[in-house]
Amino acid sequence: MLRVLHTSDWHLGHALHDLPRDREHAAFLDWLCDTIAAEAIDAVLISGDVFDAGNPPARALAAWYGFVAAARRHRPHLTVVAIAGNHDSPARLTAPAPLLAAAGVHVIGTVGRDAGGAIDAGPLVVPLRDASGAIGALVAAVPYLRPGDLDADGDRGDAVRAVFREVLVAARQQRQPGQALLAMGHLHLAGGLPSKSERGIVIAGEEVIGGAAFADDVAYVALGHLHRAQRVGAEHVRYAGSPIPLAMAEADYHHQVVVVDLAGAQLSGIRTLPIPRTVPLVRVPRRGASALPQVLAALAELAPLDEGVDPELRPFLEVRVRLDAPAPRLRTDVEAAMAGKHPRLVKISVEAGGARTAGAPRPAEVLAQLEPREVVARLWQREHGGELPPAIAAAFAALHRGLTEDAEPDGRPGPRGAAS
Repeated sequence: MLRVLHTSDWHLGHALHDLPRDREHAAFLDWLCDTIAAEAIDAVLISGDVFDAGNPPARALAAWYGFVAAARRHRPHLTVVAIAGNHDSPARLTAPAPLLAAAGVHVIGTVGRDAGGAIDAGPLVVPLRDASGAIGALVAAVPYLRPGDLDADGDRGDAVRAVFREVLVAARQQRQPGQALLAMGHLHLAGGLPSKSERGIVIAGEEVIGGAAFADDVAYVALGHLHRAQRVGAEHVRYAGSPIPLAMAEADYHHQVVVVDLAGAQLSGIRTLPIPRTVPLVRVPRRGASALPQVLAALAELAPLDEGVDPELRPFLEVRVRLDAPAPRLRTDVEAAMAGKHPRLVKISVEAGGARTAGAPRPAEVLAQLEPREVVARLWQREHGGELPPAIAAAFAALHRGLTEDAEPDGRPGPRGAAS
């Protein structure tokens, strides 16, 4: 039997409203190493966004390399496969690849092509070994596909599907009887439910691919990008989700890893293991927004500051206020109510009260939380009436794609899109 653990979207180096998450990530990685040992894991699949930015801080790099060393101490034969996500710099992630390979870690940042344009699938097919050293499975590991990874002609979604098809063909050619076939990807699969903290990589649906891209002989599909843990269409097609909440809107998410058991070429079991939450996320009120007097009364009931607790482990707090009139002293009043309280105030959200025009956006919506195409569509409707024309949508999609890549294939920083 081969036992595989699927995780994704670590976002090492992430900050929540400028507050670092290092202690939370450290707790997760300690828990993960303990889980690898307790569950007798043979291989770990990390489906992209190891880091939160293309140029991660030193502390994030230290956390990544520290995990590699600790995991191998727990399970000396462990194989780790990590693909680049849209937040990762492929060049930076793969720079130490020769050293990491010696420790059983395979990092895959880009899709290479030969002089004739054919995909070099060899580096994308990784063997997974059991405790005896026998190959129990092959994984077709496809990173987030940037424009340079794809055939420039034709539909982008078709080009994404073509890459997966070619890599899976190469894996089948290497596969021996009794070996399972797995797939990894960092993308938006049709039917997957996004959350507010993901940076949009889909414009006008053109990069959404369906589960049909993965044939029936693929025993498990390990996906990354969507931060909400979920299965899509079939039991064996899953997003592991992020290990910590990456936005206050994710306060109620259930964060997990997926443990996959393989018996020969067949999937024999899937389990999810909940990840302990180190730092609570508190929202006042928990649902919706309340008038300022009710909010201030609720804040008065919060626990007092516990100076014996590490400051970085104190809860994050979002306050959501409904206003019927301007309140110039809002922040002052909220901060005064928070004096001597244990949670850390990270965000004040304001929703305007009263009636609103049907179909109009809610005043509490934040521009950065809207997909760029939605902003353009609303502007078009306001200025011209009607739906955004397909030709304009396609032109905007092409422009947006060129502006939101984290890094060029050679690793040089590119312009940043909306932060996640």
